[in-house]
Amino acid sequence: MGRALSSAFPEADRVYERADQALGFSIRTLCFDGPEAELTLTKNTQPAIVATSIATLAAIRAAHPNLPAPSFAAGHSLGEYSALVAAGTLSVEDAVRIVHLRGRAMQEAVPEGEGGMAAVMGGDRAAVEALCEEAAEGDVVAPANFNAPGQIVISGHKRAVDRAAALASAKKLKAIPLKVSAPFHCALMAPAARAVEAALARVTLSAPSFPVIANVTALPNQDPEATKALLVRQIDAPVLWEQTIALMAESGITHALEIGPGKVLAGLAKRIDKRVSVLSVSDSESIGKIPGFLG
Repeated sequence: MGRALSSAFPEADRVYERADQALGFSIRTLCFDGPEAELTLTKNTQPAIVATSIATLAAIRAAHPNLPAPSFAAGHSLGEYSALVAAGTLSVEDAVRIVHLRGRAMQEAVPEGEGGMAAVMGGDRAAVEALCEEAAEGDVVAPANFNAPGQIVISGHKRAVDRAAALASAKKLKAIPLKVSAPFHCALMAPAARAVEAALARVTLSAPSFPVIANVTALPNQDPEATKALLVRQIDAPVLWEQTIALMAESGITHALEIGPGKVLAGLAKRIDKRVSVLSVSDSESIGKIPGFLG
């Protein structure tokens, strides 16, 4: 992950250097060489994805220095940190340090095996909220990610998520259990939110050079102090991704870049609003396509 870009672009390589220095261990080595078992621990996955996303952005800016500034940036969950680095609100160093702590705190918030998540297909917000309410029985289970029409992820105690999955078919819904290390974006993550709040209190944020749409409000924000509170709320509140892409479309956005590993967000955008075309950018070939894509 990121090796080819790091070799091709000194600017990308420098991002990994800065991340390594900030973390006190080599996230570059984990990204390039693994071992996979270490890389997929959420405390390592989070800074690895942020470092790789920002390295990709550095390569884009080096290859196309005259690209216009975006109207908005946004990121799904962890990606909000990458968006804030892109906008100049967070430094690379602060971002990787905070998300390393964030990943560890999320993992430690709930004992292994006690939490779960599932993707519920086919229902709207009201239907999925009603499903969670019926399945809770005193436990925590709630919508965690509003990803796209007909795709809402739920999160909470594993037994409650399992009950919701069992109830889903009777309500003409389909529930698909997800392989996750913790029940993200639900009330069980409150201890992690407190840990991140303490870490953010020690960091100075800058005003962004363009608005960043917050996960928890689906609204653009340019207030550095408000950013801290939004990042804390994000940990135990649902991600409003469908609403985020809808806001972009309603604001006249027609083209967007998905920067970093994977193509999931491009697929979600296609389901949310076809007025927004997305190019996934993660290597030299896709970087070369940007001018033609943006016209």
